[in-house]
Amino acid sequence: MILLAFQEVRLVPDGTIFIHIALILIMIWVLNRTFFRPVNRVLEARAKKTGGRSSEAQELLKSVGEKQLRYDEAMREARGEGYELIERERANAVAERQAKVGAVKEEVAEFAAQENQELNRQTSEARNAIAADAERMAERISAAILK
Repeated sequence: MILLAFQEVRLVPDGTIFIHIALILIMIWVLNRTFFRPVNRVLEARAKKTGGRSSEAQELLKSVGEKQLRYDEAMREARGEGYELIERERANAVAERQAKVGAVKEEVAEFAAQENQELNRQTSEARNAIAADAERMAERISAAILK
């Protein structure tokens, strides 16, 4: 039954279609004048306001990015200079330490040489004293034996 109802309706273009088209065009013109243009103006004004803010924000972000790059570069340079300063100070400290160690080694070598000379002198004196004592004891022993 429903199918029969749809079969009964037939659309036949006639002269009223032109009236409908004209009414639609008039309605579009009226809506454009009264509704769409004012709404579009408000939307454009908002876009300009937010677009201005958006461009300000983009400029600020760009400025911040540039400043961040400069800061990072300055930090890299400062770290490099710091590392160079530390390395120079370390090299100076090592050189100073080597100089002190060399001086102490020379002192120790001189002291050892002096002590060796003193030891050799004392050894020769002891040998001479022992030889003299041995001579005297030998004379005493031979005198005691001969008596």
